[in-house]
Amino acid sequence: MKNTIQALGRHYFTVPLCPIAVQKVLASPEPQHAHDLTEIMHCHDFSELVIITSGKGIQVINRVEYPVSQGDVFLLQGFCEHAFREREKISLLNIQFAPSSLPLPLGLLRKIPGYNVMFQLEPTLRTPRTFKHRLHLNATDLAGLKVLAEELQLELAIQSDGFEAAAFNRLMDIIVFVSRRHSAIHADNRAALVRMGEVISRLESDFTAEWTLAKIARCAKTSPNNLLRLFKTATGDSPIDYLIKIRLRRAAELLAANDLSITEIAFACGFHDPNYFSRRFSILYHKSPRSYRNSR
Repeated sequence: MKNTIQALGRHYFTVPLCPIAVQKVLASPEPQHAHDLTEIMHCHDFSELVIITSGKGIQVINRVEYPVSQGDVFLLQGFCEHAFREREKISLLNIQFAPSSLPLPLGLLRKIPGYNVMFQLEPTLRTPRTFKHRLHLNATDLAGLKVLAEELQLELAIQSDGFEAAAFNRLMDIIVFVSRRHSAIHADNRAALVRMGEVISRLESDFTAEWTLAKIARCAKTSPNNLLRLFKTATGDSPIDYLIKIRLRRAAELLAANDLSITEIAFACGFHDPNYFSRRFSILYHKSPRSYRNSR
């Protein structure tokens, strides 16, 4: 990242316990705020949902140029290098947030195919080809999204009692809104990236099914080897390991919420061998299921 500036969340998030911000950038060569790096190659330690509200230009991401225009919505993950060219021709809204510091309900969000593509797969696997699967909103949906962003910005500006919870709820509204729009727009698109987003959604929703790598590959309409490559690049896990983590996450919720026996919870979460369940649970959570329950 030579000659790249690293922006820090503390420069953008005014309340440490609420790492969410909204930045408006107008079609002007003048800086819009104290830490405006729009036209300077930079990276940051948070995520940024970019909404192009007017005009068109070039977004440079990791040294690759991507043409963007009014209605485009895409995610910049933390620590990717990026900058705009010709900022005076484009206006945008940046929704900035630190995912690791927020209680995002990932298990629920991943049930939306569009979330998986927009917030996980496309940013991780980004190339000019995959970038074609970014969200592009029509004028009506863009106006609706701008209203949600303005409501979030107002909560953060006024800081009335409970604004942290309200701001988080507004952020969730935005994430669900764009995820649903992506799912709807690409409902008939069977490109590999979109199909893989649908597969993740299917695994999250039907995690107790008898999945095999071959069955998952058939859902993605690709070969097992290609699925393994794409899935591991995007998520860091194989499809089967990802499925096991879903099951273990659900088991942890059940351990904390009720008095079912550990064997009953193992079977309820798709494990046929309680001993295997306990071993995998201990590896992920660094505690046995019984110790985890007692610590809640």
